[in-house]
Amino acid sequence: MASFLIAAQTLVAAPATGAARSLSPGWLRVEGELIAEVGEGDPPGAPDLRLEGGMLTPGLVDLQVNGFFGHDLADAGTAGWHTVAGRLPETGVTAFLPTFITAPLPALAEALRRTARLLPHLPPGARVLGVHLEGPFLSERRRGAHNPAHLTDPTPQALAPLLETGLVKLVTLAPERPGALAAVRTLAERGVLVSVGHSDATAEQVARAADAGARKVTHLFNAQSGVHHRRPGVAAQALADPRLTAGLILDLHHVAPVAARLAFAAAPGRIVLVTDAVSAAGMPPGRYELGGEPIELPAAGPPLRADGTIAGSALRLDAAVGNAIALGIDPAAAVDAATRLPADLIGRRDLGRIAPGAAADLTWLVPDGTGGLRARRTWVAGRQVWDAGSGNPENGNAQGPSPSTERTRP
Repeated sequence: MASFLIAAQTLVAAPATGAARSLSPGWLRVEGELIAEVGEGDPPGAPDLRLEGGMLTPGLVDLQVNGFFGHDLADAGTAGWHTVAGRLPETGVTAFLPTFITAPLPALAEALRRTARLLPHLPPGARVLGVHLEGPFLSERRRGAHNPAHLTDPTPQALAPLLETGLVKLVTLAPERPGALAAVRTLAERGVLVSVGHSDATAEQVARAADAGARKVTHLFNAQSGVHHRRPGVAAQALADPRLTAGLILDLHHVAPVAARLAFAAAPGRIVLVTDAVSAAGMPPGRYELGGEPIELPAAGPPLRADGTIAGSALRLDAAVGNAIALGIDPAAAVDAATRLPADLIGRRDLGRIAPGAAADLTWLVPDGTGGLRARRTWVAGRQVWDAGSGNPENGNAQGPSPSTERTRP
Protein backbone atom coordinates (compact mmCIF):
# COMPACT_ATOMS: atom_id res chain seq x y z
CA MET A 1 0.00 0.00 0.00
CA ALA A 2 1.53 3.30 -1.12
CA SER A 3 2.31 5.87 1.54
CA PHE A 4 3.67 9.34 0.85
CA LEU A 5 3.90 12.75 2.45
CA ILE A 6 3.33 16.05 0.62
CA ALA A 7 4.24 19.47 1.98
CA ALA A 8 2.69 22.50 0.29
CA GLN A 9 3.28 26.20 0.57
CA THR A 10 -0.52 26.56 0.63
CA LEU A 11 -2.97 23.72 1.22
CA VAL A 12 -6.76 24.18 1.10
CA ALA A 13 -8.18 21.76 3.65
CA ALA A 14 -11.78 21.04 4.58
CA PRO A 15 -13.01 19.19 7.66
CA ALA A 16 -15.66 16.50 7.52
CA THR A 17 -18.21 19.31 7.93
CA GLY A 18 -17.81 23.03 7.43
CA ALA A 19 -16.06 25.30 4.98
CA ALA A 20 -12.53 24.93 3.71
CA ARG A 21 -9.64 27.02 4.98
CA SER A 22 -6.15 27.69 3.70
CA LEU A 23 -3.15 26.30 5.58
CA SER A 24 0.07 28.16 4.78
CA PRO A 25 2.09 26.03 4.93
CA GLY A 26 0.32 22.70 5.22
CA TRP A 27 0.96 19.02 4.71
CA LEU A 28 -0.85 15.73 4.22
CA ARG A 29 -0.04 12.04 4.31
CA VAL A 30 -1.64 9.58 1.92
CA GLU A 31 -2.05 5.91 2.79
CA GLY A 32 -3.22 3.86 -0.18
CA GLU A 33 -6.28 5.52 -1.71
CA LEU A 34 -7.12 7.73 1.29
CA ILE A 35 -5.81 10.78 3.10
CA ALA A 36 -4.52 9.62 6.48
CA GLU A 37 -3.35 12.87 8.12
CA VAL A 38 -3.53 16.61 7.50
CA GLY A 39 -1.66 19.31 9.36
CA GLU A 40 -0.65 22.94 9.40
CA GLY A 41 2.95 24.11 9.51
CA ASP A 42 5.98 21.93 8.88
CA PRO A 43 5.41 18.23 8.15
CA PRO A 44 6.34 15.65 10.80
CA GLY A 45 9.11 14.23 8.64
CA ALA A 46 10.95 14.69 5.37
CA PRO A 47 8.28 15.06 2.68
CA ASP A 48 8.32 12.90 -0.41
CA LEU A 49 7.16 15.93 -2.38
CA ARG A 50 7.40 19.62 -1.51
CA LEU A 51 5.23 22.00 -3.56
CA GLU A 52 6.42 25.60 -3.66
CA GLY A 53 3.87 28.14 -4.88
CA GLY A 54 0.30 27.68 -6.00
CA MET A 55 -2.27 25.75 -3.94
CA LEU A 56 -2.69 22.06 -3.20
CA THR A 57 -6.46 21.54 -3.23
CA PRO A 58 -8.95 18.70 -3.29
CA GLY A 59 -9.55 17.32 -6.76
CA LEU A 60 -12.11 19.43 -8.61
CA VAL A 61 -15.66 18.08 -9.04
CA ASP A 62 -17.67 19.14 -12.11
CA LEU A 63 -21.40 18.37 -12.19
CA GLN A 64 -21.94 19.43 -15.82
CA VAL A 65 -19.66 18.08 -18.57
CA ASN A 66 -21.31 17.49 -21.95
CA GLY A 67 -18.00 16.64 -23.53
CA PHE A 68 -14.39 17.69 -23.95
CA PHE A 69 -11.37 17.18 -26.23
CA GLY A 70 -13.51 16.74 -29.35
CA HIS A 71 -16.00 14.22 -27.94
CA ASP A 72 -19.70 14.65 -27.05
CA LEU A 73 -20.29 12.11 -24.29
CA ALA A 74 -23.93 11.48 -25.20
CA ASP A 75 -22.86 9.62 -28.33
CA ALA A 76 -19.15 8.98 -27.75
CA GLY A 77 -17.71 5.53 -28.19
CA THR A 78 -15.11 3.78 -26.07
CA ALA A 79 -12.22 5.88 -27.38
CA GLY A 80 -14.08 9.13 -26.68
CA TRP A 81 -14.89 8.17 -23.12
CA HIS A 82 -11.31 7.05 -22.53
CA THR A 83 -10.05 10.40 -23.81
CA VAL A 84 -12.40 12.55 -21.74
CA ALA A 85 -12.11 10.64 -18.46
CA GLY A 86 -8.38 10.15 -18.94
CA ARG A 87 -7.59 13.77 -19.77
CA LEU A 88 -9.94 15.73 -17.49
CA PRO A 89 -7.31 15.56 -14.71
CA GLU A 90 -5.27 17.91 -16.93
CA THR A 91 -7.85 20.52 -15.88
CA GLY A 92 -7.72 19.53 -12.19
CA VAL A 93 -11.01 17.58 -12.40
CA THR A 94 -10.95 14.26 -10.55
CA ALA A 95 -14.71 13.51 -10.58
CA PHE A 96 -17.51 14.57 -12.90
CA LEU A 97 -21.05 14.03 -14.09
CA PRO A 98 -21.23 13.44 -17.84
CA THR A 99 -24.20 15.46 -19.08
CA PHE A 100 -26.63 14.39 -21.80
CA ILE A 101 -28.76 17.18 -23.24
CA THR A 102 -32.24 16.98 -24.77
CA ALA A 103 -32.78 14.17 -27.26
CA PRO A 104 -35.62 11.75 -28.09
CA LEU A 105 -36.39 9.60 -25.07
CA PRO A 106 -35.36 6.32 -26.75
CA ALA A 107 -32.02 7.87 -27.73
CA LEU A 108 -31.39 9.02 -24.15
CA ALA A 109 -32.28 5.60 -22.77
CA GLU A 110 -29.89 3.94 -25.22
CA ALA A 111 -27.13 6.44 -24.36
CA LEU A 112 -27.52 5.50 -20.70
CA ARG A 113 -27.35 1.77 -21.47
CA ARG A 114 -24.27 2.29 -23.64
CA THR A 115 -22.63 4.32 -20.87
CA ALA A 116 -23.35 1.60 -18.31
CA ARG A 117 -21.50 -0.88 -20.53
CA LEU A 118 -18.52 1.46 -21.01
CA LEU A 119 -17.89 2.64 -17.46
CA PRO A 120 -16.35 -0.54 -15.99
CA HIS A 121 -13.61 -0.41 -18.62
CA LEU A 122 -12.39 3.17 -18.29
CA PRO A 123 -8.66 3.70 -17.69
CA PRO A 124 -7.28 5.57 -14.66
CA GLY A 125 -8.56 9.11 -14.73
CA ALA A 126 -11.44 11.21 -13.46
CA ARG A 127 -14.16 9.38 -11.58
CA VAL A 128 -17.57 9.18 -13.29
CA LEU A 129 -20.17 9.92 -10.60
CA GLY A 130 -23.24 9.04 -12.65
CA VAL A 131 -25.07 10.94 -15.39
CA HIS A 132 -26.72 14.36 -15.48
CA LEU A 133 -29.78 14.55 -17.74
CA GLU A 134 -30.19 18.18 -18.81
CA GLY A 135 -33.52 17.71 -20.52
CA PRO A 136 -35.78 16.85 -22.17
CA PHE A 137 -38.17 18.19 -19.51
CA LEU A 138 -37.42 21.86 -20.21
CA SER A 139 -39.29 25.04 -21.12
CA GLU A 140 -39.70 25.89 -24.80
CA ARG A 141 -39.34 29.56 -23.90
CA ARG A 142 -35.98 29.01 -22.16
CA ARG A 143 -34.63 26.12 -24.21
CA GLY A 144 -31.34 27.78 -25.13
CA ALA A 145 -29.41 25.43 -27.43
CA HIS A 146 -31.79 22.49 -26.84
CA ASN A 147 -33.84 21.12 -29.75
CA PRO A 148 -37.48 22.12 -29.15
CA ALA A 149 -38.75 19.14 -31.14
CA HIS A 150 -37.65 16.76 -28.37
CA LEU A 151 -38.89 18.66 -25.31
CA THR A 152 -41.60 16.84 -23.37
CA ASP A 153 -43.32 16.52 -20.00
CA PRO A 154 -41.77 14.43 -17.19
CA THR A 155 -44.52 11.81 -16.98
CA PRO A 156 -43.95 8.54 -15.12
CA GLN A 157 -43.82 6.81 -18.52
CA ALA A 158 -41.10 9.19 -19.71
CA LEU A 159 -39.02 8.83 -16.54
CA ALA A 160 -39.14 5.05 -16.16
CA PRO A 161 -36.79 4.02 -19.01
CA LEU A 162 -34.30 6.74 -18.04
CA LEU A 163 -33.99 5.45 -14.49
CA GLU A 164 -33.55 1.77 -15.36
CA THR A 165 -29.74 1.73 -15.36
CA GLY A 166 -29.43 3.55 -12.03
CA LEU A 167 -26.86 5.88 -13.59
CA VAL A 168 -28.95 9.05 -13.43
CA LYS A 169 -27.80 11.14 -10.46
CA LEU A 170 -28.96 14.61 -11.54
CA VAL A 171 -31.91 15.80 -13.62
CA THR A 172 -32.47 19.37 -14.79
CA LEU A 173 -36.12 20.21 -15.42
CA ALA A 174 -38.55 23.10 -15.66
CA PRO A 175 -40.96 22.91 -12.72
CA GLU A 176 -43.74 24.70 -14.61
CA ARG A 177 -44.19 21.78 -17.03
CA PRO A 178 -47.25 19.56 -16.40
CA GLY A 179 -46.38 16.76 -14.00
CA ALA A 180 -43.07 18.31 -12.98
CA LEU A 181 -43.72 18.51 -9.24
CA ALA A 182 -44.73 14.86 -9.10
CA ALA A 183 -41.57 14.04 -11.06
CA VAL A 184 -39.45 16.02 -8.58
CA ARG A 185 -40.90 13.99 -5.72
CA THR A 186 -40.31 10.70 -7.56
CA LEU A 187 -36.74 11.58 -8.45
CA ALA A 188 -35.91 12.82 -4.95
CA GLU A 189 -37.31 9.62 -3.47
CA ARG A 190 -35.02 7.66 -5.81
CA GLY A 191 -31.99 9.62 -4.58
CA VAL A 192 -31.67 11.69 -7.76
CA LEU A 193 -30.66 15.33 -7.33
CA VAL A 194 -33.21 17.61 -9.04
CA SER A 195 -32.13 20.95 -10.49
CA VAL A 196 -34.37 23.70 -11.80
CA GLY A 197 -33.14 24.92 -15.17
CA HIS A 198 -34.08 26.02 -18.68
CA SER A 199 -37.17 27.32 -16.97
CA ASP A 200 -39.48 30.33 -17.17
CA ALA A 201 -40.92 29.58 -13.74
CA THR A 202 -41.91 32.21 -11.22
CA ALA A 203 -40.11 32.35 -7.89
CA GLU A 204 -43.20 30.80 -6.32
CA GLN A 205 -43.11 27.86 -8.70
CA VAL A 206 -39.43 27.30 -7.92
CA ALA A 207 -40.22 27.40 -4.20
CA ARG A 208 -42.85 24.70 -4.73
CA ALA A 209 -40.25 22.61 -6.56
CA ALA A 210 -37.94 23.00 -3.55
CA ASP A 211 -40.84 21.94 -1.31
CA ALA A 212 -41.09 18.80 -3.44
CA GLY A 213 -37.37 18.07 -3.12
CA ALA A 214 -35.44 20.09 -5.72
CA ARG A 215 -32.09 21.24 -4.32
CA LYS A 216 -30.23 22.85 -7.20
CA VAL A 217 -30.50 25.42 -10.00
CA THR A 218 -28.71 24.83 -13.29
CA HIS A 219 -26.32 27.51 -14.65
CA LEU A 220 -27.59 30.50 -12.67
CA PHE A 221 -28.84 33.45 -14.76
CA ASN A 222 -28.62 31.50 -18.04
CA ALA A 223 -31.74 30.15 -19.77
CA GLN A 224 -34.06 31.05 -16.90
CA SER A 225 -36.34 33.77 -15.59
CA GLY A 226 -34.36 36.32 -13.64
CA VAL A 227 -34.22 38.80 -10.76
CA HIS A 228 -36.84 41.37 -11.76
CA HIS A 229 -37.91 43.23 -8.64
CA ARG A 230 -41.64 42.80 -9.27
CA ARG A 231 -41.59 39.55 -11.25
CA PRO A 232 -38.94 37.43 -9.54
CA GLY A 233 -38.10 34.21 -11.28
CA VAL A 234 -35.73 31.26 -11.07
CA ALA A 235 -32.56 33.26 -10.45
CA ALA A 236 -34.14 35.34 -7.69
CA GLN A 237 -35.43 32.28 -5.85
CA ALA A 238 -32.07 30.55 -6.29
CA LEU A 239 -30.27 33.38 -4.53
CA ALA A 240 -32.88 33.80 -1.78
CA ASP A 241 -33.80 30.19 -0.94
CA PRO A 242 -31.35 28.49 1.46
CA ARG A 243 -32.50 25.09 0.23
CA LEU A 244 -31.10 25.72 -3.26
CA THR A 245 -27.51 25.59 -4.53
CA ALA A 246 -26.83 27.19 -7.89
CA GLY A 247 -24.38 26.16 -10.59
CA LEU A 248 -22.39 29.01 -12.14
CA ILE A 249 -20.51 28.98 -15.46
CA LEU A 250 -17.69 31.37 -14.61
CA ASP A 251 -16.06 31.85 -18.01
CA LEU A 252 -16.91 35.59 -17.83
CA HIS A 253 -19.01 35.21 -21.00
CA HIS A 254 -22.08 33.41 -19.67
CA VAL A 255 -22.28 35.69 -16.62
CA ALA A 256 -20.83 39.18 -16.25
CA PRO A 257 -18.33 39.71 -13.42
CA VAL A 258 -20.69 41.89 -11.37
CA ALA A 259 -23.42 39.22 -11.58
CA ALA A 260 -20.96 36.57 -10.46
CA ARG A 261 -19.92 38.68 -7.48
CA LEU A 262 -23.63 39.18 -6.68
CA ALA A 263 -24.16 35.41 -6.68
CA PHE A 264 -21.31 34.69 -4.27
CA ALA A 265 -22.34 37.59 -2.00
CA ALA A 266 -26.04 36.72 -1.95
CA ALA A 267 -25.65 32.96 -1.57
CA PRO A 268 -22.38 32.21 0.26
CA GLY A 269 -21.78 28.48 0.44
CA ARG A 270 -24.50 27.84 -2.15
CA ILE A 271 -22.66 28.49 -5.41
CA VAL A 272 -20.98 25.61 -7.26
CA LEU A 273 -18.69 26.21 -10.21
CA VAL A 274 -19.46 24.13 -13.30
CA THR A 275 -18.08 24.22 -16.82
CA ASP A 276 -21.02 23.06 -18.98
CA ALA A 277 -18.13 22.07 -21.24
CA VAL A 278 -18.94 20.70 -24.69
CA SER A 279 -16.92 18.73 -27.25
CA ALA A 280 -15.21 21.95 -28.38
CA ALA A 281 -13.54 22.39 -24.97
CA GLY A 282 -9.80 21.84 -25.10
CA MET A 283 -9.86 22.12 -28.89
CA PRO A 284 -8.93 24.78 -31.48
CA PRO A 285 -11.58 27.03 -33.06
CA GLY A 286 -13.76 25.13 -35.50
CA ARG A 287 -16.96 23.14 -35.93
CA TYR A 288 -18.02 20.54 -33.38
CA GLU A 289 -21.27 18.90 -32.19
CA LEU A 290 -23.57 19.13 -29.19
CA GLY A 291 -26.54 16.80 -28.98
CA GLY A 292 -26.03 15.73 -32.58
CA GLU A 293 -26.22 19.28 -33.94
CA PRO A 294 -23.39 21.53 -35.13
CA ILE A 295 -21.81 24.21 -32.97
CA GLU A 296 -19.01 26.62 -33.80
CA LEU A 297 -16.16 27.50 -31.46
CA PRO A 298 -14.92 31.00 -32.33
CA ALA A 299 -11.43 32.29 -31.69
CA ALA A 300 -12.76 34.05 -28.58
CA GLY A 301 -15.87 33.36 -26.52
CA PRO A 302 -18.10 30.34 -25.97
CA PRO A 303 -19.37 27.87 -28.60
CA LEU A 304 -22.41 29.00 -30.60
CA ARG A 305 -25.27 27.51 -32.58
CA ALA A 306 -25.75 28.83 -36.11
CA ASP A 307 -28.36 31.32 -34.84
CA GLY A 308 -25.88 32.78 -32.34
CA THR A 309 -27.27 30.98 -29.27
CA ILE A 310 -24.61 30.08 -26.71
CA ALA A 311 -24.16 26.30 -26.72
CA GLY A 312 -22.31 25.28 -23.56
CA SER A 313 -18.75 26.41 -22.94
CA ALA A 314 -15.10 25.67 -23.58
CA LEU A 315 -14.26 26.43 -19.95
CA ARG A 316 -11.79 24.49 -17.78
CA LEU A 317 -12.75 24.14 -14.12
CA ASP A 318 -9.28 25.12 -12.91
CA ALA A 319 -9.69 28.34 -14.92
CA ALA A 320 -13.10 28.92 -13.34
CA VAL A 321 -11.52 28.76 -9.87
CA GLY A 322 -8.91 31.25 -11.02
CA ASN A 323 -11.61 33.54 -12.42
CA ALA A 324 -13.46 33.51 -9.10
CA ILE A 325 -10.31 34.44 -7.19
CA ALA A 326 -9.57 37.22 -9.70
CA LEU A 327 -13.06 38.62 -9.01
CA GLY A 328 -12.18 38.96 -5.33
CA ILE A 329 -13.70 35.73 -4.02
CA ASP A 330 -11.73 34.32 -1.09
CA PRO A 331 -9.48 31.54 -2.47
CA ALA A 332 -10.75 28.94 0.01
CA ALA A 333 -14.37 29.79 -0.92
CA ALA A 334 -13.54 29.61 -4.63
CA VAL A 335 -11.95 26.17 -4.15
CA ASP A 336 -14.92 25.04 -2.03
CA ALA A 337 -17.26 25.97 -4.88
CA ALA A 338 -15.47 23.52 -7.17
CA THR A 339 -14.76 20.73 -4.67
CA ARG A 340 -16.58 20.18 -1.37
CA LEU A 341 -19.86 21.88 -2.26
CA PRO A 342 -20.56 19.95 -5.50
CA ALA A 343 -19.36 16.71 -3.92
CA ASP A 344 -21.69 17.14 -0.97
CA LEU A 345 -24.57 18.13 -3.25
CA ILE A 346 -24.27 14.88 -5.17
CA GLY A 347 -23.98 12.88 -1.93
CA ARG A 348 -20.24 12.11 -2.15
CA ARG A 349 -18.86 13.35 1.15
CA ASP A 350 -15.75 11.25 0.64
CA LEU A 351 -14.73 13.58 -2.21
CA GLY A 352 -13.95 17.27 -2.55
CA ARG A 353 -12.05 17.71 0.70
CA ILE A 354 -8.59 17.33 2.17
CA ALA A 355 -9.36 15.64 5.47
CA PRO A 356 -8.48 12.34 7.16
CA GLY A 357 -10.51 9.51 5.66
CA ALA A 358 -11.33 11.36 2.44
CA ALA A 359 -10.35 9.99 -0.94
CA ALA A 360 -6.83 11.05 -1.93
CA ASP A 361 -8.07 13.04 -4.94
CA LEU A 362 -5.84 16.11 -5.18
CA THR A 363 -4.71 18.77 -7.60
CA TRP A 364 -1.92 21.32 -7.48
CA LEU A 365 -3.12 24.59 -8.99
CA VAL A 366 -0.44 27.06 -10.04
CA PRO A 367 -0.47 30.50 -11.69
CA ASP A 368 -0.43 30.25 -15.48
CA GLY A 369 1.39 33.51 -16.15
CA THR A 370 -1.73 35.40 -17.25
CA GLY A 371 -3.35 35.78 -13.83
CA GLY A 372 -5.23 32.49 -14.09
CA LEU A 373 -4.74 29.03 -12.60
CA ARG A 374 -3.81 25.70 -14.18
CA ALA A 375 -3.51 22.19 -12.79
CA ARG A 376 0.16 21.20 -12.61
CA ARG A 377 -0.25 17.80 -10.94
CA THR A 378 -3.36 15.72 -10.24
CA TRP A 379 -3.94 12.56 -8.19
CA VAL A 380 -6.97 10.25 -8.11
CA ALA A 381 -7.26 7.71 -5.27
CA GLY A 382 -3.65 8.36 -4.32
CA ARG A 383 -2.37 7.75 -7.83
CA GLN A 384 -0.81 10.52 -9.89
CA VAL A 385 -2.70 10.75 -13.18
CA TRP A 386 -1.42 14.10 -14.49
CA ASP A 387 1.93 15.81 -14.40
CA ALA A 388 2.26 18.92 -16.56
CA GLY A 389 6.03 18.65 -16.22
CA SER A 390 6.00 15.51 -18.35
CA GLY A 391 2.94 16.46 -20.39
CA ASN A 392 1.51 12.98 -19.92
CA PRO A 393 -0.62 11.21 -17.34
CA GLU A 394 1.31 9.09 -14.86
CA ASN A 395 0.23 5.48 -14.53
CA GLY A 396 2.40 4.57 -11.60
CA ASN A 397 2.78 5.45 -7.97
CA ALA A 398 1.88 9.05 -7.13
CA GLN A 399 4.79 9.38 -4.75
CA GLY A 400 7.42 10.43 -7.28
CA PRO A 401 11.06 11.06 -6.38
CA SER A 402 11.76 11.05 -2.65
CA PRO A 403 12.45 13.64 -1.53
CA SER A 404 11.75 16.21 -4.25
CA THR A 405 10.76 19.85 -4.54
CA GLU A 406 8.66 21.47 -7.24
CA ARG A 407 8.37 25.18 -7.71
CA THR A 408 6.01 27.07 -9.95
CA ARG A 409 7.69 28.66 -12.89
CA PRO A 410 7.61 32.49 -13.01
